Amino acid sequence: MKKNTIVSLADANYFPLLEELISSIKRFKESESIAICILDAGLTKEQKDLLEKKVDEIKSAEWDIDVPGYKVKGREWLKSQVSRAFLPKYFPNYEKYLWIDCDAWVNDWNCINLYLKACDNGKLGITQTIGPGYKITSKVNWLFGKLAIIKSQNFKHAVKSKIPYSKARKLAFAPHINIGVFSLEKNSPGWKSWQNNLEQTLKAGNIFGSEGLAINISVYIDDLETEFLPLNCNWITSNLLPKYDETNNLFVEPYLPNYKIGIMHLAAGIWQNGKDMRVDKNIKIEIETLSNNKILKSLRYTN
Repeated sequence: MKKNTIVSLADANYFPLLEELISSIKRFKESESIAICILDAGLTKEQKDLLEKKVDEIKSAEWDIDVPGYKVKGREWLKSQVSRAFLPKYFPNYEKYLWIDCDAWVNDWNCINLYLKACDNGKLGITQTIGPGYKITSKVNWLFGKLAIIKSQNFKHAVKSKIPYSKARKLAFAPHINIGVFSLEKNSPGWKSWQNNLEQTLKAGNIFGSEGLAINISVYIDDLETEFLPLNCNWITSNLLPKYDETNNLFVEPYLPNYKIGIMHLAAGIWQNGKDMRVDKNIKIEIETLSNNKILKSLRYTN
């Protein structure tokens, strides 16, 4: 019996990305000792039949917290904003859970080991979206050149979700935590903290982003013990493009010492002429190489 699992979720539209994530995991020999579990948020029967040959378990995602139908509007993939906070309910036979969004893929197995180590003793293993090369961490509107209206992601979502201003102000300039990749043990208190905050954020705010706000509250307000991992463990390409190591054929951080990207995450997409690379794999963008060349490259996973 495998002790730990990597979990993701997809609907029919994102199935190609999910397949790429699974392929990026299974190419590593170390993956043989870890389960892959999938939450189904609208996959077709044919897609599930294909998945059953590649993964350990598939379960249908549910609305684990009641959400009004007018907020859902048929977008069943939004279950990902709720169900990922209840992973031990869906897949109860594991000790540790590593969630990876389906629009991400594994470039270096060392980061998988880091996430599994990070959640020891009930801690949350996660990455803040801030690091070398980030030029903007929060947006503000300036009035009369002096007064600033805060527009940080945490603050904006907190106010819309009717989180008390005393808490929203604490979140305002805290480095945003991206929930697209995280690890937790089965019996971690983090699950309950996250679920309680998620119930609150879903009452007034949008479904999308609610789970991210909830985990930020757990960390920065509830003081959930957290192991913050390096940025390369959840490299969000829309924030900062990587470089490419042509000698070793892999993506690396753009600044010295050019560590390997651990998990490449296409959150928010990479757009070209109104098309998203997550939807169209033929899209390529110009990135720099370690030898100071510029090449056209897709950031999607390829064998």
